[in-house]
Amino acid sequence: MPITKSAKKALRQNKARKEKNQRKIAGYKATVKDFKKLVSGNKKDDAKKLLPKVYQILDKAAKSGVIKKNKASRLKSKTSLLLQNSQAK
Repeated sequence: MPITKSAKKALRQNKARKEKNQRKIAGYKATVKDFKKLVSGNKKDDAKKLLPKVYQILDKAAKSGVIKKNKASRLKSKTSLLLQNSQAK
C-alpha cells in the first residue's frame, strides 16, 4: 500500500487509466468480432459499412497507446483481406 500522498495519488491515477484502457480494449475487440460475424454470416453490405468504424476505433486505440501502431495496422489489414476474400467467393 502506498504511504506518501503522491504515491496514493499515483495509485488512483493508475486505476483510472487502467479502467479507461480496458474499456477501449473491449471496444475494439467487440467491433472486430462483430465485423467478423458479419463477414462469416455473408452480410457483406453491412460489413462494408462497418469497416470504416473498425478502422476508426483501431486508429484511436493506437493513438491513445492502448495498442501499438503496427498491431492496429495488422488488424486493419486482416479485416480488409477477410472482406475481400469473402467477396471473391
